[in-house]
Amino acid sequence: MRTLYSGAEVFDGTGRPPERADVVVEGDRIVQVGSGLDGDVHVDLSGMTLLPGFIDCHVHVTVDGIDTLERISAPYSLRYFRTARNLGALLDTGLTTVRDAGGADLGVKAAVDTGVTRGPRLRISITILSQTGGHSDPWLPSGGCTSLLPTGPGHPEPVVDGPDEMRRRVRELVRAGADWIKVAASGGVMSPLTDPRRAQFTPAELETAVAEAAAAGIGVMAHAQAGQGIRNAILAGARSIEHGIYLDDELIDLMLDRGTVLVPTLIAPRSVLDAAAAGVAFSEESRRKVAEIVEAHRDSFSRAVAAGVQVAMGTDAIGYPHGRNLEELELMRAGGMTAHQALHAATGAAAKLLGLDGDLGVVAPGRRADLVALTGDLTDLTGLRDRVALVVKDGLPVAGPLTLENRRNP
Repeated sequence: MRTLYSGAEVFDGTGRPPERADVVVEGDRIVQVGSGLDGDVHVDLSGMTLLPGFIDCHVHVTVDGIDTLERISAPYSLRYFRTARNLGALLDTGLTTVRDAGGADLGVKAAVDTGVTRGPRLRISITILSQTGGHSDPWLPSGGCTSLLPTGPGHPEPVVDGPDEMRRRVRELVRAGADWIKVAASGGVMSPLTDPRRAQFTPAELETAVAEAAAAGIGVMAHAQAGQGIRNAILAGARSIEHGIYLDDELIDLMLDRGTVLVPTLIAPRSVLDAAAAGVAFSEESRRKVAEIVEAHRDSFSRAVAAGVQVAMGTDAIGYPHGRNLEELELMRAGGMTAHQALHAATGAAAKLLGLDGDLGVVAPGRRADLVALTGDLTDLTGLRDRVALVVKDGLPVAGPLTLENRRNP
């Protein structure tokens, strides 16, 4: 069956301004883009903009808030029922592909792929690797351990020290089904005993991670907030820097030289501060660190954009319920991007980072039929979640008020 989407302005994901066009989908593929096309089923999108399905390059689908007491009190398996809900919320907001930056294992990915639960397709890193005392070391001063992320048979241990341990753990992650390897090249704000300004892992450890990932045909994403940690990750060959809070001109030049992509997650500290204001229980040290990094984060992003660093959208909005991801686009625009640049970062640029640019991220014949229809002016990026009229994944309508009842034969 050929489905004709007509009447919309089409933002094709390349960054070019939208143009009026018809789009024809057959099976899970876009087969035609042009004017005067026809199909067996007609969906009138007059007054809307049709875009590629959105891609978020930094989510944690198994994380359901940052309330420490609630997390340690909840039954273990409840996390996975909440994960199913989170995946549905992401799909409803127009995200058809996400890269999980720690938490989702192969079973979560398979649940989506086999239709057990609805959600965006997943690329998974499973576990965040860090050194002893690092960003994902769950040890607490009490002697206990707690982590935002699940543990279990599908999750290799996160703590590694030395190139040999790093080599083995990366191989274990590949065995467990990881599509990406995530390393913590600096401290973080939500790990209470680490400093975001301090580098973690030695260059040799990071180089080993990149080499072992490359041997398996996958990339490395680096949580890196501090200058030296960012530098170490770039020089080791990480494909993306997550957060990049303390960028300077030298680091920006290095990213440009190496083609390293910035995944800024501007909404992340905002989500945590809002959670704190709502009374969510987590450490005072983490609250202090989040408040301290906000301005540096904004400034680093603005300077990176002005210099031409490649940017892909990612959110890491662990303080919010899932589904507010597109608010990141508003913050990216406020930081110096045009509306079209921000949308490109969430479509074509994100697909390129994930190695999916031959299949996703662009509205063109032969590409996978992941589409989102938005109401309103595309130069206005406010309230996008409420402007999603239709979400199509693999050629099938999966979310949005524009349902089968709104279709008519041509």
